[in-house]
Amino acid sequence: MACRAVSQQTQSRCFHQSPLSYAATKAAMSRLDDVPLPYDKLQKNYEVVKKRLNRPMTASEKVLYSHLDQPTSQELERGTSYLQLRPDRVALQDATAQMALLQFISSGLPQVAVPSTIHCDHLIEAQVGGVKDLARAKDINKEVYDFLASAGAKYGLGFWKPGSGIIHQIILENYAFPGLLMVGTDSHTPNGGGLGGLCIGVGGADAVDVMADIPWELKCPKVIGVHLTGALSGWTSPKDIILKVAGILSVKGGTGAIVEYFGPGLDSISCTGMATICNMGAEIGATTSLFPYNQRMHDYLAATGRKEIALAADDNAALLTPDSGAPYDQLIEINLSELKPHVNGPFTPDLATPIDELAETAKKNGWPLDIKVGLIGSCTNSSYEDMGRCASLAKQAMDHGLKAKSTFNVTPGSEQIRATIERDGIAETLREFGGTVLANACGPCIGQWDRQDVKKGEKNTIVTSYNRNFTGRNDANAATHAFVTSPELTTALSLAGTLTFNPLTDSLTGADGKEFKLAAPNGDELPSRGFDAGEDTYQHPPTDNAAVKVVVDPESKRLQLLEPFQPWDGKDLDDLTILLKVKGKCTTDHISAAGPWLKFRGHLDNISNNMFLTAVNADTGEMNAVKNQVTGEVGPVPATARDYKARGISWVVVGDENYGEGSSREHAALEPRHLGGRAIIVKSFARIHETNLKKQGMLPLTFANAADYDKVRSDDKLSLKGLKDLAPGKPVECVLKHADGSTDTIQLQHSMNNQQIEWFKAGSALNKMRQQS
Repeated sequence: MACRAVSQQTQSRCFHQSPLSYAATKAAMSRLDDVPLPYDKLQKNYEVVKKRLNRPMTASEKVLYSHLDQPTSQELERGTSYLQLRPDRVALQDATAQMALLQFISSGLPQVAVPSTIHCDHLIEAQVGGVKDLARAKDINKEVYDFLASAGAKYGLGFWKPGSGIIHQIILENYAFPGLLMVGTDSHTPNGGGLGGLCIGVGGADAVDVMADIPWELKCPKVIGVHLTGALSGWTSPKDIILKVAGILSVKGGTGAIVEYFGPGLDSISCTGMATICNMGAEIGATTSLFPYNQRMHDYLAATGRKEIALAADDNAALLTPDSGAPYDQLIEINLSELKPHVNGPFTPDLATPIDELAETAKKNGWPLDIKVGLIGSCTNSSYEDMGRCASLAKQAMDHGLKAKSTFNVTPGSEQIRATIERDGIAETLREFGGTVLANACGPCIGQWDRQDVKKGEKNTIVTSYNRNFTGRNDANAATHAFVTSPELTTALSLAGTLTFNPLTDSLTGADGKEFKLAAPNGDELPSRGFDAGEDTYQHPPTDNAAVKVVVDPESKRLQLLEPFQPWDGKDLDDLTILLKVKGKCTTDHISAAGPWLKFRGHLDNISNNMFLTAVNADTGEMNAVKNQVTGEVGPVPATARDYKARGISWVVVGDENYGEGSSREHAALEPRHLGGRAIIVKSFARIHETNLKKQGMLPLTFANAADYDKVRSDDKLSLKGLKDLAPGKPVECVLKHADGSTDTIQLQHSMNNQQIEWFKAGSALNKMRQQS
């Protein structure tokens, strides 16, 4: 599939954002930008690539390759080539935006080169309810919000204030469009694939590249096709499609691939339902997910005030849909008419159980049957349709005198959703059912939850319509069994209060003593009266930013300007100490915990105190306890790393399969680098984390023979040889010196290309950018 042609010159781009009506622009990417839709450019690039490939193309390939920096000469081999791309926009959520903007500031550039936005959604802790929780967050996070707002104004980024909603819902409502290529500093950025865009989660350093007008690099993804036939009906929801796919592919089965959905079954899925599916595609490790353009997207664009974009997409439909006979690297067949509702978990989002098997499976595995809390909403499932379908179940229950047995929490995805469900009585119905409406923010989904109903270590069950359920993810309690499912099933299970309830077959007893069965949920896809925008929470960057100051207090505990990492000294890395040998799952949550640590996301040194707190020590099975190989004392992982750094001792971490899965947070790469780490050696990596390590000048290495993991002992001295000859595809020799005097020599592999090797030599990608500028 690879071929070459004559190169072309890269065209630099600059822009100015200003709020314009569609009446004035008619071809703008959004109502908040004066940047035109890129369809003309995309069509030209597409025609070049189409002629080169000379075969049918998937929708993913069309959108991705039409954004190539050099379409005439770019190698195009799935799974092998590194693409140089020109994304249309950048989105930053507040927790990751801090480090991304600190990196951008240190680059010395005056203005972002593409439309970019900041979204305040991660720092709002759920405690008592939306209004009070939001007020509290604005108070305790004022320093960070002021920094983000001023940085946005200074460097040309739009700023969505706290309370505006979750980044992915805001993008869907305002910025996503068919054919978009966007990078976002959150792993669930693929949500925009529900509106026909390729939206890809990245670390902050990748976002800085795009904002700095540097071509963005991505390993050419494979394409997994999911062919949908039949139609959704009854209790089966869009969420059940991705729950089923997760069960098929596992948490790493999508790594290095775009998941593209196609087939006649698409017609039964709403646009927001497609977004749900793409959002949770992050849990299978996919680069992103995509639905081809269809009428449901047209309708959603029109309903959200973007009719002109819908009409433009109609005119470019051939660019936004797959060709007949397009080749997929793997094909999955799902008949939606036969698909059952699913509940996935606990502790991993790919443990898929059909609802009719849940009771038996839960009893067999000893999972707590009583459901303590049910939670609906989040970036995955908070559409108007989701809320309306849940309200239909709540009404049925209340008609029989029943309310939720479990504590029930509701998270609107955006201010627009909140205002609309309030106006239409949906929010009040959910409150009457027993629900608490939380702030328009991530909240419990990312661990921002001041949970008081159980003690730490107490075994319990929660059921959510979220996307991720790793150990301790929602409430920092490793004993919480978290299950992910549709919002409809979450509501029904919260009503019954037990995992043994199957709403498709089981009856409930009403307040009058009579049994009844819930009818299948129903709700409008889009509000018949249109959306209510609610409060205006958007700050546009000023035309004149000369007077804007961005200040970081040197004494701040929340923000810290970055110091460049030291470049490689040109020598082999000899006698490295092993800080930690990790056993089993090690997500970015294990490496850099969220929850209460989110407040330090802008301060690298302070947040480094959370490094590897919940990773399991392969020697002892304990968490946050490692032996200091110098003093012999057992202590916390961060403190031990700091001691090694103070002594000038470089170290490595050894890990298992799919290391770094989960969130896009680059802190999981920055913290090891900051505390003296030089390499991470594992059986396999998750895509975003591997890239983040490369960006920070770390060596991400994998065992050529996975069984060599067992040869590594925690008290070894480890040497990486031949680094002067480090080259793409060339293994790295690793010598293990054991404490008993014996040695083992093993081979390690890497996926670095020439540019990424230069990042290692320079000390980081940002260092290399400074050198070049």
